[in-house]
Amino acid sequence: MIIPKPGLLVRAPGAFTLGPATTVRASGGVLNAADLLRTLLAPATGLPLAPAASGTATDVVELSLTPSDRAVLGDEGYHLTVTPDAVRLRAARQAGLLHGIQTLRQLLPSEALLDHPVRGTAWRIPCLELTDVPRFGWRGAMLDVARHFQPLPFLLRTVDLLAFHKLNVLHLHLTDDQGWRMPSAAYPLLTEVGGRRARSMLGQAGSERFDDRPHGGSYTVGELRTLVRYAADRGVTVMPEIEMPGHTRAALAAYPHLGNVPGRRLDVWTEWGVCDTILGVHEEVFDFCRTVLDEVLEVFPSPYVHVGGDECPTTEWERSPAARRRAAELGLAAPAQLHGWFLGRIGRHLLERGRRPLAWAEGGDSALPPEFTVMAWRDGEHGLDAARRGHDVVMAPHRSTYLDYPQSDAPDEPLGQADAVVDLRAVHDNEPTPEHWTAAERARVLGTQAQLWSEFVVTPEQADYLTFPRLCALADRAWNPSSDWTTDFLPALRDHGPRLHALGINRTTRSSVPQ
Repeated sequence: MIIPKPGLLVRAPGAFTLGPATTVRASGGVLNAADLLRTLLAPATGLPLAPAASGTATDVVELSLTPSDRAVLGDEGYHLTVTPDAVRLRAARQAGLLHGIQTLRQLLPSEALLDHPVRGTAWRIPCLELTDVPRFGWRGAMLDVARHFQPLPFLLRTVDLLAFHKLNVLHLHLTDDQGWRMPSAAYPLLTEVGGRRARSMLGQAGSERFDDRPHGGSYTVGELRTLVRYAADRGVTVMPEIEMPGHTRAALAAYPHLGNVPGRRLDVWTEWGVCDTILGVHEEVFDFCRTVLDEVLEVFPSPYVHVGGDECPTTEWERSPAARRRAAELGLAAPAQLHGWFLGRIGRHLLERGRRPLAWAEGGDSALPPEFTVMAWRDGEHGLDAARRGHDVVMAPHRSTYLDYPQSDAPDEPLGQADAVVDLRAVHDNEPTPEHWTAAERARVLGTQAQLWSEFVVTPEQADYLTFPRLCALADRAWNPSSDWTTDFLPALRDHGPRLHALGINRTTRSSVPQ
């Protein structure tokens, strides 16, 4: 059994065996998919999977695009047939072929996922016929690299793990109060100053303990472009997030004049929680935001750009003569209403450049401009409110998608973002479109994603512990809503354990499969 659960699978007797003579038939638009298949299988199998000669009918893996199938398969679905003589994988679009390749990897023995040569294993794929189409077009995971920086190899590995589970969006949280990781030629101090903090808080927000160890890091443009290409080759879109107008303490440490208090100097924030220093509303701030976002667009071709937008205390605007004056000039009832106006200007800038603005929403936020797609994180009803206001919605409710929350209430569970437990069952029970929503409201939901905020995630091992197998549960239901916890997911997860181990996720968690 594989994860996510396929839509329609009919097994048949026998198996196809990959061997030294096996060839791959591909042409035109599918050559990249064929190259990926070879890249993924070569380390363990050592098989060349050479291009097939004309007329080859047996011992062949055939990849093909059939645009006429789009009505059935959509942009990401695929059809897979395995017989003793051949493997035939077809899709209407390239993305479907990439998902089908990941299915082939799961159907092979788990040793095929190792990154070193394996001898003595028969590379058998069971005979079957499979038609598989995802439920949602947005199936993602957010990685916060602002609180704790992670280098490029970690991001590439993350892409591989997302693709393996047919997740197609890596939401990269690049900036926050505690660090700025996105390079900027126009504003180099963003990373030179904003990319480093003097220390980090120990414990949850409000703690008075610190580690007194400097922390920093940032990416180069070349590294991020490498990430984008690598992800695209595997069917994953990297969506950047640049926070504004709140969560900008790191930017204000680098360029204090963008704030609300003239002459003030700030450090990069060393605490967790919500910082009350925010961007000002003078024109130089918008010049800064537009310039930085234009640099972001040069690196990330993602159709969506996330601009944060939530947890923005407006105390500084209420105290600022310049902000109060701007609110009065705009005819706003209070400086707090500058928040929607600010995001509206940023959203229009992105729309003019052919991108779609996206922001976190905390519920009841009617000030969020209508052109924004909403990422609803408080709870499902806030997503419903957004859908009723006409927003497209990505569902990310914290009680079922926040992987930085503890996965059990055991006394030795590592410190998490909150005291609430988000266990494996809670993630699998996540329902982005509840039955009580109308058809029109459900149609507004683009999909769902998991979140890994990194206040307490310093090492890859810690990230693995928190992410798996909970991310498997989210991937399963985001792809196939018919997957049942008891009869489908748990048996599949037992089969999936050796695969995760082969991919380097080498520990048992409390959210693992009940025995």
